[in-house]
Amino acid sequence: MHGPAQEWKKDSASSIKELLGVWLFFLYLIVYVGFIVINVVSPKFMSIDVGSLNVAITYGMGLIVLAMVLAFAYNHVSTHAEELLNNGHEIEEDDDQGKHRNNDRDQHQRRGGKAE
Repeated sequence: MHGPAQEWKKDSASSIKELLGVWLFFLYLIVYVGFIVINVVSPKFMSIDVGSLNVAITYGMGLIVLAMVLAFAYNHVSTHAEELLNNGHEIEEDDDQGKHRNNDRDQHQRRGGKAE
């Protein structure tokens, strides 16, 4: 067997992604509940023609398109948040490691060792 393809690190953007996901879920839920309520309360409204289709078909297709748009929006914002927040932490970790290396080198030189 083999290990994971990539090392898992802390996701600093997870709280932003979680909040965004919840907001987009509730936005979609409101639009979907509207569709259900209209179907239950006024089914005749759903039979009104909009061009060659009726309101029910148009609204249903709109729900599908909205779900795709929200998914792309979530992906775009999440990717951007990960790039901003996670890359910054990797740089800080690299800086910390560099400081440790410099401190080790300085201590070695103070003890009489040659510079590397």
